[in-house]
Amino acid sequence: MATYDFVFSKLGLQDWCAQDQSVGPMSMKDLLSKSRGETESSQSLWEVPFPSMDNLNEACSAFPQSRELTKGLENGFLSVKDNLSIFLDPLTQPLSWFLDGALYFMLATPWWIIIPLLLLVVQLVTKSWRLVAFVGFSICTLAFIDHYEYAMQTLAIIFVCAFLCVLFGVPIGIAMSRSDTMQRFTIPILDMLQTLPPFVYLIPLIFLFSVTESKLYGIAIILYAIVPVIRLTNLGIRLVDKDVIEAADAFGMTKQQKLYRVQIPLALPNIMAGVNQTIMMSLAMVVIASLVSAPGLGVLVLRGIRNLELGVGLVAGLGIVILAVILDRVTKMSLARINASQKS
Repeated sequence: MATYDFVFSKLGLQDWCAQDQSVGPMSMKDLLSKSRGETESSQSLWEVPFPSMDNLNEACSAFPQSRELTKGLENGFLSVKDNLSIFLDPLTQPLSWFLDGALYFMLATPWWIIIPLLLLVVQLVTKSWRLVAFVGFSICTLAFIDHYEYAMQTLAIIFVCAFLCVLFGVPIGIAMSRSDTMQRFTIPILDMLQTLPPFVYLIPLIFLFSVTESKLYGIAIILYAIVPVIRLTNLGIRLVDKDVIEAADAFGMTKQQKLYRVQIPLALPNIMAGVNQTIMMSLAMVVIASLVSAPGLGVLVLRGIRNLELGVGLVAGLGIVILAVILDRVTKMSLARINASQKS
């Protein structure tokens, strides 16, 4: 007799439970219990199991098991997969073009053009020759140990994904700041995206897209990394001083003028902080996305884990740390320049 037989007896569901009941060989657990003279009725209160799906199934074979729930979810997803692919494939194809184009540009262009170009961008953004020297030394170090191509692949993916995160994230953050209703609906989605384990992002995408397509890991990186820029854009605009908004209203500014001339400039430090966090999260996800064919330094980390090549994994990890420091310092230096210009 199962523990929860009384539940179905009280509800009068004995016939429903008996319709799928089949007589089969005893399990080893039941045989051992029978040989020892143990019965379910002798079960103490301390040993009563939680009424889970599997435990209720023992009392009523017609009651679904937990594996039927997971199988149902899988079958439901597979049943709509083709229709989703028809809709999502053309919508997401430009992402593959952007990623493939960035990777081709970074690898096809000679190093003596790419490295000075990166240093020029750093100088224009930060106006710091010390940081330019640090970035140049770091990239040359990676090139010296034959990790230049892997590092450029990682940077290309981060540039594209971070740019798209800002392109979509800032307008969403602005819309949230201007509508409390949208904020109430968007916050739970952002919470889910932020707390979902990174590997879980890859599971549905593997079924929807081919592993050979760049958009597979591109979508995963964007979904994982877009949250900070949305949150901090919304927060930055909402934190703009109300007196400044009232002064703008007194001057007769329209909503668009207030947004572009007052709110966004004052919220720029928060927005840049969100961009910084988005870039860091993109870098973290690029490494995980190497499991689904994302190129870059993450491939070497994965190779070190799979083949137990300690040196390969450590050197690739050091390269990722160097890229993280470069990206972090450049974005923080640009943020410091924005803050200094606003104070002056």
